[in-house]
Amino acid sequence: MKMKWRDGLFSAAGLLVFCAFCAAGATMASDVLVGACIYKFDDTFMKGVRRNMVSEMKKLGGELEVADSQNQQPVQDGQVGAFINKGAKALIVNLVNPVDRAVAASLLEKARAANLPIVFLNREPDAEVMKSYDKACYVGTHAEESGRLLGELIVDYFKGHPEADRNGDGKIQYVMLRGGEGQQDAILRTEFSVKAMKDGGFEVEELASETANWDKAQGAERMKGFIASVGLDRIEAVVANNDSMALGAIAALKAEGYNLGDAAKYIPVVGVDATAPALEAMGQGTLLGTVLNDARSQGAAAVRAAFAAAQGRAIDKETVGYEVTDGKYIWIPYMKVTTENFKRLM
Repeated sequence: MKMKWRDGLFSAAGLLVFCAFCAAGATMASDVLVGACIYKFDDTFMKGVRRNMVSEMKKLGGELEVADSQNQQPVQDGQVGAFINKGAKALIVNLVNPVDRAVAASLLEKARAANLPIVFLNREPDAEVMKSYDKACYVGTHAEESGRLLGELIVDYFKGHPEADRNGDGKIQYVMLRGGEGQQDAILRTEFSVKAMKDGGFEVEELASETANWDKAQGAERMKGFIASVGLDRIEAVVANNDSMALGAIAALKAEGYNLGDAAKYIPVVGVDATAPALEAMGQGTLLGTVLNDARSQGAAAVRAAFAAAQGRAIDKETVGYEVTDGKYIWIPYMKVTTENFKRLM
């Protein structure tokens, strides 16, 4: 907070504001340290979120320390404890294992014991865990929305390209690359992408489905397995829960001479996140489309929420710039990314 200085004294207006600020028990911006744990730094999408978190905190004037949890829960547990011991005024946690309800509950209890606000980011804890602490909030997305848009990308393509139905049976024969086993985003993106294809007027047939843990290399390996077990000539679409796995699938297709520019050897592949590599692949014509998972807004909203809570302010639209549901949930909308609009995101 900057004070006006006049002839060696604070201006009357500035002094009144300062006194009110102190009386309210608020924390000066420069005194706000927020500790953030990211489940793993080399996740392509979370790199974008992390970059925007750092940028937003610079604007706010506080301090942000970000730790790499290395996809290991014990590491993240220790990092949360270390941030508390260091005197952090708020925590941001991108859970390593959102499936295990006890994990989120344990981290929340650590925050509660220190009377610290905790912002869960991108990986949603169980609703009962969120309800149990009035200083907990969540910043993320409705995964079912991304699944619906994912399926619509395939529907739109098949409606515009009848030749995509390679065997002419009126069905979409697809393979599915899922994220983490049992994770909510993976479950809902899978379920709602299939539902959207059916709602779009198509019968569907799942030829194969495997977990690839959001990872490009695993996506490539699973796709190689699909090609070997199902047969490349039968696959009409590849639906991936995120861009990294979609790009892995494309690498496997390219190795077979597909998605290299020959229209007769093209299989539509879709993903979620709208990462820079995915947008580049769209420009090259190898990736059909993606769904924007807004890394900028998620990073900014998480930092604004933690910063406001650390200063004792309410988490609402005025403080975070986004609608807040039930005083706890900040939902960031998805957007379908197609050949018509992808360049605007690059």
